[in-house]
Amino acid sequence: MTRRDSLYRRLLTWLLLPLMALGALMVLQAWIEARQTADRAFDRLLEAATLAIAEQVQWQDDRLWLDLPPAALEMLATDAEERVFYALYDAEGRFVTGNADLPGPPRRDDEKAGTLHFRDLVWRDLALRQGVRRARLEDWQTRERFEVRVAHTREGRERLAAELLRTNLAYILGMAGLAAAVVVLAIRGALTPLSRLRHAIRARDPRTLTPLALPLPRELAELRETLNELLARMRRVKANQERFIGDASHQLRTPLAGLSARAELALRQDDPQRWREALEAMQATSARTSHLAVQLLSLTRLDNPEYHPELAPVALDDLARHAVRRHWSACHRDGIDLGLEASETSATVAGLDWQLEEALANLIDNARRYGATHITVRVTAAPPVLEVEDDGPGIPADQRLLMLRPFHRGSDEPDGSGLGLAIVDGIARTHGARLRLDDGLDGQGLRVGLHFPEETT
Repeated sequence: MTRRDSLYRRLLTWLLLPLMALGALMVLQAWIEARQTADRAFDRLLEAATLAIAEQVQWQDDRLWLDLPPAALEMLATDAEERVFYALYDAEGRFVTGNADLPGPPRRDDEKAGTLHFRDLVWRDLALRQGVRRARLEDWQTRERFEVRVAHTREGRERLAAELLRTNLAYILGMAGLAAAVVVLAIRGALTPLSRLRHAIRARDPRTLTPLALPLPRELAELRETLNELLARMRRVKANQERFIGDASHQLRTPLAGLSARAELALRQDDPQRWREALEAMQATSARTSHLAVQLLSLTRLDNPEYHPELAPVALDDLARHAVRRHWSACHRDGIDLGLEASETSATVAGLDWQLEEALANLIDNARRYGATHITVRVTAAPPVLEVEDDGPGIPADQRLLMLRPFHRGSDEPDGSGLGLAIVDGIARTHGARLRLDDGLDGQGLRVGLHFPEETT
């Protein structure tokens, strides 16, 4: 099972990882500081030991002589049981006395008396810290140079460094724990508004599409506004669906009731001729009902405020030829002359071919139903215009805007639904075109045109 991602876990990771890295750097720095502090402390003891030994060096019997004070070495001997070594050398580098023949750093002739050198060395498999003091006797008889070498093992230094590190480590761990607690609490506090938003959304009735009014920080307020925009779009879609349901129930109730009545009446008859008449009436009613349902669906889809189709280049002259071929048979059966007028220049617009085909189908069907004997589909290229002209009764100028309303009919023609021009108007708006209703040739009939903007060509 895949583990779900978590914003809380992400924030913890991205905040605690840098804190852990910083903590590791602090521990490393604390260890370095502890070692340096321990070295400085023991180097001071090493310096004091070499000084105490140098002060006891004397000249007796024509040679260097040392009366070693016990405290000089005891100050370097701690509870860690270090091993301490010392040696006295004359000006020629010859061993005079001591408990070990310790090596020393190279001597320089110009080096002043009283200088002190510290160094780390490995002697007889022992890691030592050595202090070398070069001095001279301050006696009125002689000013002999000599060198005191003192070295000790590193157990005491390591123990002191470890104690200092433990002290610093306790402080670092305490600060790290406090910082981690602050980070966790800060993340929880920062995500609290998001939790409130989640609970508010989860507690809402699924049928409720009212905007969210929850007070939130600026970043989450943007998310709230985005959700409110989505809810507004859903309200528009819901209103469109409810309008479709209302229109469909209102418009389909009558033909469906007629079908039921025709069927019931036919069942009471014994004459086959009556049955045939009833079936023909039912077939006509069902055809009108099917046409009405298709137009209702088309109008609802066009009125959907969230419908934003991607337009593509469409050749209007090819579209018009296809529409004329498709409707020519039906018009020919009704004795209607259907023709096409197209310019020699191809007219291309940005649109949806199926919508423009539906617009032409509605215009041709309206002209055929309302008494036209001549129907002309016309295409012009400059500017791009697609229009249908007929010689029927036409529409009075003061009624033309009303005809664009759904279900408004200019006559009592039973086959009409009052949706054809409303659908064409919706298609025109989808394409950014202007729908015009004008008088036909010689003031007779009706000319309906879709005038496309120039920039779509």
